Amino acid sequence: MNLPFRVDNCSIERTLDIVGEKWTFLVLREAFSGVRRFADMQATTGAPRQVLSARLARLVDEGLMRKVPYREPGQRQRDEYRLTEKGRDLYPLLVALMHWGDKYLADEAGPPVLLTHRDCGALIEQHFRCADGHEVHGPREVTPHPGSGARLQSA
Repeated sequence: MNLPFRVDNCSIERTLDIVGEKWTFLVLREAFSGVRRFADMQATTGAPRQVLSARLARLVDEGLMRKVPYREPGQRQRDEYRLTEKGRDLYPLLVALMHWGDKYLADEAGPPVLLTHRDCGALIEQHFRCADGHEVHGPREVTPHPGSGARLQSA
């Protein structure tokens, strides 16, 4: 794709600066599954303690998660980590990564997890639609145009 504007303010690059690392995606996976506590996240992701601590701190600093204090009887106060709206808005991205992995990387037994609609039980599918409601089947049906934040290249 040869676009007539610079990509030094690229939204993809900015997003990857925050979430473009394996442990971050695994933390988000667990958060979307309802895991909120540090020890539980460490057990399910297998992340080293320092790595998990750094990833959670970054997600909190970036506003994708927030800390909520809790205290077990007889224990010191600790924090749970809960997704914010900004964090929850990443859900389609994680589902798209999962579906791609299921299609191209799953073993012979098939996908390890199936996502279903809680109300009816049907499998979750992702689709692209334009603002007028037409289904978009792939990148060949999309035309990029400079947005209001585009920085035009100099000749």
